[in-house]
Amino acid sequence: MREKNPKSKIKNPKLGFTLIELLVVISIIGILSTLLMANVAGVRERARDAQRKSDINQIQKALEMYKNSQTTPSYPPDLNSLSVSGSFISSVPHDPKCGWNGSTCTTSWPDYSYARNATDTLKYTLKACLENASDPQSDLQKGLSNTCSTGYSFTRTEP
Repeated sequence: MREKNPKSKIKNPKLGFTLIELLVVISIIGILSTLLMANVAGVRERARDAQRKSDINQIQKALEMYKNSQTTPSYPPDLNSLSVSGSFISSVPHDPKCGWNGSTCTTSWPDYSYARNATDTLKYTLKACLENASDPQSDLQKGLSNTCSTGYSFTRTEP
């Protein structure tokens, strides 16, 4: 059996970390958490924007089904006409940030807007307000004028 070398024992061991080592580790953790929080902060906004765009596409499809069901093709005067008896859409979606409760919006965030052209019933404008300024599909990024006072507009019109 081999004997342990008595010279390899440390006579005065230092236990723990120095103040410099602790400060370096804490600052690295702080920098990493700041970068992570900056990246996560916009995730909810982007998710709500994706929901808005999906809702607008769903409303557009219901508008097309409504138009095709009419003897004289035209779009409805308002979005509530789409959900009558659930024939075109079960219920008209509302903005995810609006906090829709019954018949009134409980926050100052605007709901989706729909306007049928008064002179040509085969044209309409459907709009949602986005939160993310750098969204590539926002009107601002497409070079169009922004029509939302609370966010960045996303407009769809009859093609």
